[in-house]
Amino acid sequence: MVTLLLASRADNASLNLYEAVAELGGWEESEYLQHGLLMRHSVRPVHLLLIDKLHILADGIDLIHEKETTESVEEVLVLSRHAAKSGIPSLTVHAIGVPGEVPHGEVGFAGGEKGLAVPPSPRFAAIFSALIEETNNSDLANEFDISLETTHHGPVLTRPTLYLEIGSKESEWIRKDASSLWAIVISRVLGLSENEPEGEWKGQGEVMVGFGGGHYAPRHSDIVIRSGVNFGHLLANYALIFDDEDPESPSGPWVHSLREAIEKTRIAYPGGVIFAHLDRKSFKGWQRNAIINELSSLGVQVRRGKEIVP
Repeated sequence: MVTLLLASRADNASLNLYEAVAELGGWEESEYLQHGLLMRHSVRPVHLLLIDKLHILADGIDLIHEKETTESVEEVLVLSRHAAKSGIPSLTVHAIGVPGEVPHGEVGFAGGEKGLAVPPSPRFAAIFSALIEETNNSDLANEFDISLETTHHGPVLTRPTLYLEIGSKESEWIRKDASSLWAIVISRVLGLSENEPEGEWKGQGEVMVGFGGGHYAPRHSDIVIRSGVNFGHLLANYALIFDDEDPESPSGPWVHSLREAIEKTRIAYPGGVIFAHLDRKSFKGWQRNAIINELSSLGVQVRRGKEIVP
C-alpha cells in the first residue's frame, strides 16, 4: 500500500511543490511510465508522480497508477495551487468532490462528477496540525494564512484523497520558501526523514464531519484546532441546497450531499465513530432540524462545540 503524491506540469505551483519534495532526497531513479514520471521513495512506501494533465481533470489516476505499477494505492495527496480573489498568501488543505452540484452524473464545474464526493485521507488532521506548527515556526508565519477549505472540485478518484495547496496568486505559487515548508510537512507526516509517520488510522476513534458555514469553514476549523479531533468532509452551505422552505419535509439535493459526506468519510475511517458538527448560525431553524433528523436516521450524532473541545 503506497501513498501517491501527485503533481501536474499544467500547474506551476504543483511543479514548484514537486521539485521541493524531490529535493528532500531518498528517491530512487525516475521511471517513465505511460501515465507519468514516477519516483519511488527508497525507505517509505511513497510514490511521487508527475503527470501532464491538470490534476483536477485526472479522473481515475489512482487506479491507473495501480495498474501501471501493480501496487495498491492507499491514499492520494495532490500538490496544487490555490486561487482566491482575495489574493491573500495562503497554505490550504481540503478534501475533494462536488456532492452538492447538480444535475448528478455530469462533469463538475471544476472537474469531478456532480453529486460525488471522494473519501478524504485519514491524515487530514495530522497534515493540518503539522502545517500550522511548521508555519508558526517559520519565517512565513506573519505572511501566510493557514486554512482548511470545504470539500470542492475534482478529480474523480476512488482512494482517500487530499489537496495540499499554495495560494492565492502566481507570485505565491512559485515561491520556493512556501514549497519548502510544504515539503517539510509532507516529510514529517509521511516519515520520509527517518521519523515515524503521523496520522495513520488505527481502525478506531471518533471522526467529525462538518456541515454549514462558508468556504473556509472557520467554525469547524476552530473546533479542529482546539480539539485535535480526526475529521473528514466539511461541506459549506453552498453544497447543501434546499429547494423550498417546507419545515415538515424540506426537499432538495442537500440530502444526497449530506449522505455522500457521511458515507465517504466512513469509507476513509473504517471502524470509526462518525459524528457531526453544525455551523448552527449559518442555517435557518427548519434547515438545522432537517439536517439533524437526517443525520439521526444515518446513526450520526450531532455535537455542539462545547461537547467536542475538552
